[in-house]
Amino acid sequence: MRLGINLGYWGAGMDGDNLAVAQEADRLGYDVCWAAEAYGSDAPTVLAWVAAQTERIDVGSAILQIPARQPTMTAMTAATLDSLTGGRFRLGLGVSGPQVSEGWYGVRFDKPLARTREYVEIVRRAMSRERLTHQGEHWTLPLPDGPGKPLKLTVHPEREHIPLYIAAIGPKNLEQTGEIADGALLIFPAADHLEATAIGPLRAGRAKVGKTMEGFDVCPTVPLAIGDDVTALADMFRPYTALYVGGMGSRKQNFYNQLARRMGYEKAAAEIQDKYLDGDKDGAAAAVPHELIDSTTLLGSVDRIADGMRAYAEAGVTTLTLAPAGFTREDRIAAVRAGTEALERAGLA
Repeated sequence: MRLGINLGYWGAGMDGDNLAVAQEADRLGYDVCWAAEAYGSDAPTVLAWVAAQTERIDVGSAILQIPARQPTMTAMTAATLDSLTGGRFRLGLGVSGPQVSEGWYGVRFDKPLARTREYVEIVRRAMSRERLTHQGEHWTLPLPDGPGKPLKLTVHPEREHIPLYIAAIGPKNLEQTGEIADGALLIFPAADHLEATAIGPLRAGRAKVGKTMEGFDVCPTVPLAIGDDVTALADMFRPYTALYVGGMGSRKQNFYNQLARRMGYEKAAAEIQDKYLDGDKDGAAAAVPHELIDSTTLLGSVDRIADGMRAYAEAGVTTLTLAPAGFTREDRIAAVRAGTEALERAGLA
C-alpha cells in the first residue's frame, strides 16, 4: 500500500506549513500530494507551486470541480501540469455539491452521473490529441452552424495516459467510477464497511467493462493525529465530521449524511444534520459518535495507526492518503513522519 498526503485548501494562513508538509512527504517517499478546491483556493495553482518545490512526489487534484470548467479547459490544465512536472500529475474530478455548483458557479446540479460520464469522455479524447468532435446531452463540439471547427490539443503531455480519478460517494457514482476511471477518491472510509460502501460498487463497475480491480487505485483520505489520548484526538475532528455529515448539502441531498447512514449511523446522522442546519454547530459536533470518528481516522500511537493501516490494506485500499493534523507545523511534519513509520511497522512499505 502506498501513502499520499492531502493538503486540503490553501489561503488560510498555513500555506508555508502546507508546503513544508509536502516537502517532507516528498523526502520520505510518499507517492502523491493532493490539493483541494471549493470556492477559495484553486487546485492547479497550488499544485504547480508544490510541484516546483518538490522533486519526485506526484501532485493531484482532489478535486477539479466539473461545474467550474469546460472539459477542454480541464484537458488543457492536465496536459500543461503533466508537461511542467515531468509526468507527475494526476487528474482528480468531481461534481462538487449542489450548493457550490449552483451558488458559486451558476451551474444546475442535475444529472451528475451523465454529466460526469460525458465530461470524462471529452477530457480523455482531448488529452489523446485527436481532433475533437462531440455530440452529447451537455456539450456539443464544435457548435453547429457557426465558425467553430474541430481542434486538437497543441500541448504534448509527458505521458500518453494521465491517471484520472473521480471523487465518488454514492453507490451509483462508485459503480460508474469503476467503469470510466483509473481510481476513486474516497472520504470517511471505515475499513470494516469499505467493501459494502465502496469496493463492492467499484468492482461491479469494473466488471461491466470486463475489468477487475487489478491496477485500479482505491484512494481514501484519512485524517491522522498522533498522541496518547485517543478520545481527545477524536474530539479534534468533531467539528469537521459534523460539517460534512450535517452541513454539506440540504436535508434532502447530503452525500456524506447518506454515507453515515449506510455505515449504520442512521439516528446519529439525522440528529447531527438537524442540529447543524438549525444553527447548533456545537450540538451537532457533540452528537457525532466517537466510533464514527475513530473508524474513519487514524488516531493514537504509531502502533495503533499501523494496525489501522493494515486494516485498510486488507479492505482493498491501494493508496492511503493522510491528512496530518496538528496545531503547529512541527506537529504536522511529525505526523507525516509517523505515517511512514506506521506503514513500515504494519509491514506494508
